[in-house]
Amino acid sequence: MLFHSTRGKDKDKDFSSILMQGLADDGGLFMPDYWPHVDLDEILSQQSFVGVAKCVVPLFTSSSFSHQETLNIVESTWHDFEHKDLVGIKKLHNVSVLELFHGPTAAFKDFGLQLAAAFFNKVLESENKTAIVLGATSGDTGSAAIDACKNYDRIKSFIMLPNGNMSEVQQRQMSTIKSSNIFALKINGTFDDCQDLVKQAFQKRDFLNTNQYLLAVNSINWTRIIGQICYYFYAYNQLSKKGNLNFSIPTGNFGNVFACYSAHKMGLPVDKISVAVNNNDILHRFFNENDYSQRSVCETISPSMDISVASNFERLVYDLFLDRDASQCAEMFENFPIKPIELDISIWNKKKNLFSSCMVNDLDTENMIKRTYQSDSYLLDPHTAVAAVEAFSKSDKNNHYVLLSTAHPAKFPKVYQKLNIKINSSPVSLKGLFNKDEYLHTLDADYNKITNFIKLNN
Repeated sequence: MLFHSTRGKDKDKDFSSILMQGLADDGGLFMPDYWPHVDLDEILSQQSFVGVAKCVVPLFTSSSFSHQETLNIVESTWHDFEHKDLVGIKKLHNVSVLELFHGPTAAFKDFGLQLAAAFFNKVLESENKTAIVLGATSGDTGSAAIDACKNYDRIKSFIMLPNGNMSEVQQRQMSTIKSSNIFALKINGTFDDCQDLVKQAFQKRDFLNTNQYLLAVNSINWTRIIGQICYYFYAYNQLSKKGNLNFSIPTGNFGNVFACYSAHKMGLPVDKISVAVNNNDILHRFFNENDYSQRSVCETISPSMDISVASNFERLVYDLFLDRDASQCAEMFENFPIKPIELDISIWNKKKNLFSSCMVNDLDTENMIKRTYQSDSYLLDPHTAVAAVEAFSKSDKNNHYVLLSTAHPAKFPKVYQKLNIKINSSPVSLKGLFNKDEYLHTLDADYNKITNFIKLNN
């Protein structure tokens, strides 16, 4: 299995190369040369999440790791989860809630980032090199990246926290880590400013030491997608008797949705993928109106979804809509956002059989949280609640929906204070955060200032 860019010029890459490179040289995102097929009978025979992952991960790594090397990594990758099988499944009426928040940072991103970090370290050890992680976070990516990489001495992490609506719990998950290889950077700018700085850094790479990698931990890194594909197949392992599944997914950067689409292309029986967004509705506007145009970010109570551009969306346009025509994809995304993306209507209609979308505002999100708590004594976090609206309205005994629960409610205490709801349980990793000192470094959204800071601490 080799990989290539959605824009066509960066190709014939092995797994280790795209793992360590992150973003393609031509500005595109890496994709597998073909979709490997998963044996569903083998998936059903597995007794654990890790067992399912062993059926999935090696399909992408064979160009760089032997089958046994990959199995060894998968067996030891996921750590410090509070659920015995990593993923919880809660039945609420006709909906199955896939609880992905039992990891050490209480969010779904632990799955993809712990897998990526384990492979990062393996490559660094084999090549006797070091690496810099430079990431931007609107909420959960940063803490998951820090936790995943903190025990690997060869990796130094610099995570940019923008001004804005991140909860204080989310910030403190990053800012209270005191370690010589961890740096939380408070940036005077928006999340999009931070994303642009990350892209600029990957293009220039002019601040690295000799024999040093710059690693991508945002969901542009294909290895993160692999980790997320695994839990869709685990859902099938647990829920296959309910027939073909529908997935309702809260999303911002579209990585979680694209992982579901990838699983579908690999053989997972899926009826519908519901793309659920808050008022930052670029994805809903595309699926509903064929309008993919950038607008300003507005703050909501689901901050991890407060984005103006969905970075993984390029992968779907390339694979589903353009039938892997890299030249068309390059033209579209090299001119975006100056030129909004609007597809030929016959091409846009390819979405109909697989995708639906919804936009849920803060008031409806709060109402969903209250209703679920009152009827089932079950707390949804504000991101999961966005996706719950469509899941609960459409799921029935013949049309089963799986709701992806992407974060623990305790990460967003102010939401529940406003609703007069008490959070009765909190993950171990979130306890005592407000008793710890913060170690934040405040910088302007300026490339030279940020890279000079990295040089000083590298």
